[in-house]
Amino acid sequence: MNDITYDVRVYKTEIYKGSRVTTYYVRWRVGSREWKKPHRTDAQADSFRSSLQAAARNGEAFSLATGRPVAWKRTENDMTWYDFACAYADMKWKSASAKYRKDIARALTAATPAMLQRERGRPDDTSLRPALLRWGFNAKQRTSAPADVAHVLAWVARNSLPVSSLAEPATARRMLDLATTRVDGKNAAASTARRHRTILANAMDYAAELRLIDGNPIRSLKWKLPRVSGEVDRRCVVNHRQAQALLQAVAAQQPSGPRLVAFFAVLYYSGLRPEEAINLRKDDVAIPPLAHNVGTQHGDEPVGEDDWGELHFRGAAPDAGGEWTDDGSHRELRQLKQRAAGDSRIVPTPPPLTTILRVHLRHFGTAPNGRLFTGVRGGELPTITYRRAWTKARQHALTPDEQASPLARRPYDLRHACLSTWLNGGVAPTQVAEWAGHSVDVLLRIYAKCLAGQQDLAKRRIAQALREGTETGQDDH
Repeated sequence: MNDITYDVRVYKTEIYKGSRVTTYYVRWRVGSREWKKPHRTDAQADSFRSSLQAAARNGEAFSLATGRPVAWKRTENDMTWYDFACAYADMKWKSASAKYRKDIARALTAATPAMLQRERGRPDDTSLRPALLRWGFNAKQRTSAPADVAHVLAWVARNSLPVSSLAEPATARRMLDLATTRVDGKNAAASTARRHRTILANAMDYAAELRLIDGNPIRSLKWKLPRVSGEVDRRCVVNHRQAQALLQAVAAQQPSGPRLVAFFAVLYYSGLRPEEAINLRKDDVAIPPLAHNVGTQHGDEPVGEDDWGELHFRGAAPDAGGEWTDDGSHRELRQLKQRAAGDSRIVPTPPPLTTILRVHLRHFGTAPNGRLFTGVRGGELPTITYRRAWTKARQHALTPDEQASPLARRPYDLRHACLSTWLNGGVAPTQVAEWAGHSVDVLLRIYAKCLAGQQDLAKRRIAQALREGTETGQDDH
């Protein structure tokens, strides 16, 4: 057998005295590879070291994969990485949102290649990563994997290192580095790196809870946290003229464009997130009946100057993919972001939006479940449909330079434009935060660069205060 050896040497126990605890490391070499296992007490370390020495003196074969005598019976401390990663994904499944289930699978998939013990027979990445992501770390689909996928997963299961090998800092470092790197070897986006590191650290907490490892090897590594800018790039924010041109460009697209105008309008005029707008129902819309004192025409519907309404909503429907939801639907019904289940939010509909909503309801009605926005055939509005419509609208409504810029690159940028407009219009941040579903401090941090003219206003106020102070001082003399 090529995976065993009798070339074993056990070294003297190393003692590391930290600021709070002392750790005893038993070190030994199996073949050309050194192994190290930490212990909390000297007695534990001495017992484990003596067992290794006894096995080596008795001429027992040692496994090159685990570093331990082949004769030792498998214990829960020998659980492989793949078995553990599946167990962790299963443990988190029930309480996690569909999107977070997918995030967990992505992080575990990125980390797994570092925990494979040999290259011989290894599937290529085009087979390995999809098999792990869509099937191996998906509690819902693992047992129904196609034959070719099951073959890949079986190879991973046979060739995974034990979780205990992460006690070696070099192994833990290799796993973290790979999990925060793209397939092409470049650094992953800062937000992805932070998310993957957090998920792996949480997974290692679970491994410690199961007593598969002593302590958390990920949290003990020195790792520079990538900086993630939470601020909105003001270059992505459209003004009112540009927003109107984009809505007109959406309306011109057949056959789905006219029914998408109101969808994009609630993002721009009321600051909804796309997943919140998707879930809007007729009962959520409180707009007044058409008044007699109307102003200019907006399409085929008059606009009243005081024609304000409200949207009352308490849920969202993010698109996670049918393989990650419990019922197989592409969208999962969830509570509002950063809100408890059952919490609601109320936002105003300015007169232009009130008019657009009236037109939409009159021309397109609602789905049988009351949803405002549907596909052309009446079913759920696919994400790909409104993204394609938005891409085409940018091509027709924006100049070539604007198209090449971040300006309104995503539908979500309409929400940014709405909140920026409210803040620059002088609406109190507390009110904007309530409408937007943010805390005030988060709101001001995210939109700090979008407050146009605020620095000039602040300078004028400071200058005025200094002048008043100077005049008061002259009067005192």
